[in-house]
Amino acid sequence: MLLGSIEAGGTKFVCAIAKENYDIIDQIVIPTTTPSETLGKVIKYFKQFNIDALGVASFGPIEIREDHPKYGYITSTPKEGWKNIDIVGNLRTHFRVPISWTTDVNGSAYGEYVKLQEKEGHTSSLVYYTIGTGVGGGAIFNGEFLGLLGHPEMGHTIVRRHEKDKTFDGCCPFHKNCLEGLASGTSFEKRLGIKGENVEDTHEIYQQVAYYIAQAALQSTLLIRPEKIIFGGSVISENLLAKVRIILKEMLNNYIELPPLEEYITTPTIENNGSATLGNFALAKQKMQQ
Repeated sequence: MLLGSIEAGGTKFVCAIAKENYDIIDQIVIPTTTPSETLGKVIKYFKQFNIDALGVASFGPIEIREDHPKYGYITSTPKEGWKNIDIVGNLRTHFRVPISWTTDVNGSAYGEYVKLQEKEGHTSSLVYYTIGTGVGGGAIFNGEFLGLLGHPEMGHTIVRRHEKDKTFDGCCPFHKNCLEGLASGTSFEKRLGIKGENVEDTHEIYQQVAYYIAQAALQSTLLIRPEKIIFGGSVISENLLAKVRIILKEMLNNYIELPPLEEYITTPTIENNGSATLGNFALAKQKMQQ
């Protein structure tokens, strides 16, 4: 059995092939250009292999309702040229195999869920945030994704302004005071003129960003009560999460009991940004078995 994975990102598509046990046997990175060029290269890559199922995790927003006319589409994305692109439909014209379809961050969440089940055997719920160029979040409960009318948009929840961040306009074109508008890597560049990954983690801006991320952790904790919250993406570092834990503890003010925060708020278990790839393999296998 061969499983395929597509992690469809705004800057690159990461495509991989694995055996049934998820061991990767081949992988390629394709730059995200136009839909026709990018998908053409993706299809050409997978045609080299006799895959049995394919898992796709994409940047969004996307349509995940299988009974919707636009199921499998990237919908109202700000990514130029990619609005209303039928990803799953394009793939189905070339590959007569089961295809799973979800968001990039849901794919990462599922990969972490699979790995933690394998490693610890008891983690059945988690929330996963990616904080990079944009911000997204996904949640898993007992192997199921949160969200029926659509996937969660955790990056666009409104957060309270830091007292030293009152004048910044935010970088989200839809919501000025949302998590993405104030804590994404794009917000660093808009504030400082420097890309987020190039800002030293000792810079004072991280205290403000930690304040916003801690609010996201607080919201997920109080609304969902997961066993673990995982933060990935180019903005995240252990130094930043140390600040987040301190602020979260202050915000909670001993209201509820949580596991030790070093275990509750963590970076991904899977190294080298491989969470979504593993998640895609597992979801593809699950789709094939349904």
